Amino acid sequence: MQQPCWLLYFLVIFILGLDTKLVGLAFQPEFVEPIANLTVPVGRDATFRCLVQNLGGYRVGWVKADTKAIQAIHIHVITNNHRVGVSHNGQTVWNLHIRSVQEEDRGQYMCQINTDPMKSQMGHLEVVVPPDFIMEETSGDVMVPEGGTAKVSCRARGQPTPRVMWRREDGSDIVLKDPNGVKTKVTVYEDEVLTLNKISRSDMGAYLCIASNGVPPSVSKRIVIKVHFHPVIQVPNQLVGAPLGTDVSLECYVESSPKSINYWIRDSNEMVISSSKYEVVNSVISSFESRMTLTVRRLTAADVGGYRCVAKNSLGEVDSIIRLYEIPGPTVKNTSLATKKEEYIDSTPIEGPDNQFGSAEKSDDEDDSVTDVSYKIDNTTKIKVPTYIQTNTNKYNFSNKVRKVVNKLEYESAGSRRLHPCFSLILLTILRFV
Repeated sequence: MQQPCWLLYFLVIFILGLDTKLVGLAFQPEFVEPIANLTVPVGRDATFRCLVQNLGGYRVGWVKADTKAIQAIHIHVITNNHRVGVSHNGQTVWNLHIRSVQEEDRGQYMCQINTDPMKSQMGHLEVVVPPDFIMEETSGDVMVPEGGTAKVSCRARGQPTPRVMWRREDGSDIVLKDPNGVKTKVTVYEDEVLTLNKISRSDMGAYLCIASNGVPPSVSKRIVIKVHFHPVIQVPNQLVGAPLGTDVSLECYVESSPKSINYWIRDSNEMVISSSKYEVVNSVISSFESRMTLTVRRLTAADVGGYRCVAKNSLGEVDSIIRLYEIPGPTVKNTSLATKKEEYIDSTPIEGPDNQFGSAEKSDDEDDSVTDVSYKIDNTTKIKVPTYIQTNTNKYNFSNKVRKVVNKLEYESAGSRRLHPCFSLILLTILRFV
């Protein structure tokens, strides 16, 4: 009964006596997968993960490869960096934690197993930094004379290296001029330094310098370029007229930089200020343009004359004169001929102021063969008036009886194509008593 027990004992001794090197090779720890490289913005947390199988009694350590500084061994942190920590999940998952990553944390990190020979693998930590301007190398607002050169710079740091580009705040084009004066218009200009040669007043304004490197947020800086020049005045109307009793406005347009002092002066060198008589308004059009408006209320003869608009800044003074004159007002119109005829016809076709008859019937002395013509008084009323009455006798203020005589004589003269011998004598007699 005891023999099988001894056989089992010797069998165990034999197995344990096998070459320990062969047994060790059969159970060596191995890495399951490579360590992933990390890209982390500055200030964020980073975690490296090292996966190991068959660790057994071996230990896992972490080393920063470029400085050879030991970070941790197994579950113990060795480095003095309080932002470094370790954790594990069983014997397989081993983690290295770096909190609030800084730029000095950038580099290679090694996961080691203390086998003989040692086994290791590495992962890279890339720390990216959003762009930021280098204030001592970035321009502020500048002022240059018109025709000069404006040079502004905008330098930024970050990881990766930021790109710097310029654009105008109002969205208009940036005008670049080469030494020969050739112009090139661009919406965006990419460079750290912006140079504007032979600058003009239209180049004046706010420019945005924008730095970006793919790491949010991008940053921008506003730089104002001012172009200074002496004032210039433009007057749309140098001669302005208005009727008496009406309001009239005078206008001047001013361009100046620095901003000018604008005011109005009369011929008498008296400054015009806002009052019940005058309204003075200065309106801003752009950074260097403004509109001067002077309104004269209830124009009188005393208001007629010259008005000077004056603009003055540190570089000079300029003025322009506007002449204000009176336009004659509307006059009462005389009664029109058509109105007179309408009043005349409303009574009777042949009735006049001396008419003593109430009838408008044709007299027995009138010839039925006389040709009538239509005379239009308005759009709806038409009456027939004998041609010879229209052409000759309408200009005399005859009585109805006398008119019949004159008409008959004139008709007979027209029929014979010569003047009736009694016509002139009768007219002279009539005119003597008229």
